[in-house]
Amino acid sequence: MFSAALLAFAFFAVAYSQQIGTLTAETHPPLSWQECTTSGCTTQSSTVVLDANWRYLHQTTSSTNCYEGNEWDTTLCPDPTTCAQNCALDGADYEGTYGITSNGDSLTLKFVTTSQQKNVGSRVYLMAPGSETEYQIFKLVNQEFSFDVDVSQLPCGLNGALYFSQMDADGGLSRFSATNKAGAQYGTGYCDSQCPHDIKFINGLANIVDWTPASNNPNTGTGNTGTCCAEMDVWEANSISSAFTAHPCTVTEQTACTGSTCSAPNSTAGVCDQAGCDFNSFRLGDTSFYGPDMTVDTTQPFTVVTQFVSSNNQSSGTLSAIRRLYVQNGVVIQNSETNVAGVTATNEISAQFCEQQKTAFGDTDTFDSKGGLTGMGTALNTGMVLVLSLWDDYAVNMLWLDSDFPTDGTAPGNLRGTCPTTSGVPATVEAQSPNAQVVFSNIKFGAIGSTFSA
Repeated sequence: MFSAALLAFAFFAVAYSQQIGTLTAETHPPLSWQECTTSGCTTQSSTVVLDANWRYLHQTTSSTNCYEGNEWDTTLCPDPTTCAQNCALDGADYEGTYGITSNGDSLTLKFVTTSQQKNVGSRVYLMAPGSETEYQIFKLVNQEFSFDVDVSQLPCGLNGALYFSQMDADGGLSRFSATNKAGAQYGTGYCDSQCPHDIKFINGLANIVDWTPASNNPNTGTGNTGTCCAEMDVWEANSISSAFTAHPCTVTEQTACTGSTCSAPNSTAGVCDQAGCDFNSFRLGDTSFYGPDMTVDTTQPFTVVTQFVSSNNQSSGTLSAIRRLYVQNGVVIQNSETNVAGVTATNEISAQFCEQQKTAFGDTDTFDSKGGLTGMGTALNTGMVLVLSLWDDYAVNMLWLDSDFPTDGTAPGNLRGTCPTTSGVPATVEAQSPNAQVVFSNIKFGAIGSTFSA
């Protein structure tokens, strides 16, 4: 995701811990999905778990907050190790506090809830069927992934995202057993290609060294450590714009980083490709394809199908293309074709497309230097965790997705959607659209061509 390190994921009295608290029982909301072959699909009974960064973090022997607002309690957390020993990560009231509800194969993420204290957005992970302690791992090369989505209540400035991150299946519990006592059951171990520094516990240790409260966000801050891994953004969207983006990394698992080892925007430094190779129909020249009453009509639900094409039509091959199509009202809609000078007309992500797009838009090619499509395929074949989230953007107001970015830019690739450049300010979006939500449902995974019909 474009600015995961600076997301407005905000619960005023929450944080990330490694001990397990007992004040609130942790009960994962159920969510079913289907695994498919050419012969048919089989229902899998799973659950979702809330990311640890949202959770109530308190002293192990009391309800005293270890982290409140955007600052640590320096008495309980004088150093990273002591903090991990003193502080407990508690269970979540999914619906009441975070606005997360499920029904069969459907998951709803609401934007703002105020039942006790204000909560903004959320991030959850799909658990393995029958497991309370491990995330579901998807191996996607030569496979297809589909889901239904309703973005009709997502205005400018919001992002209802579905993506894959190369997290540890157990949330880092085994690799960092000395300090991580909570694991996947409590949503630990997050990483992505932005190497986010706002994650409060990384590798089981509190990220308190050089912690700096965010000046424009009363609910977060950044430490000197980031957490990196490959990321495949299958879906980042609101009702105005959408994009899918591949973000390879040179590291092969969740990896902590500091200083120059972390990625930076438009830089070849670090271990991950922050910018990624993206396909946004509006940005690529088709301004009437996606949106209200357009070819893909965002006033109604639709199915998103993503195919991870292999060079030899087997999972042992390298990733050669990422293809997209939609199904709405029983009609299959092929992805839009590019219409950009210097880019051969295409409707899929390929190595040629990524190279040509970077040149045409004048972007630094951080994609190829971090492994390109081959590297992305390696991560997809090793296995990744499914992430679903809803967020607003304190960094650049989501303009990179749905407006002009940079705001004064006139070069090819600067126009990403029809939202005004003044839109997306988190305080405004939170005040004017608190009831916004995204609904994901009918998740399917399996052989190419097996997860949808028309």
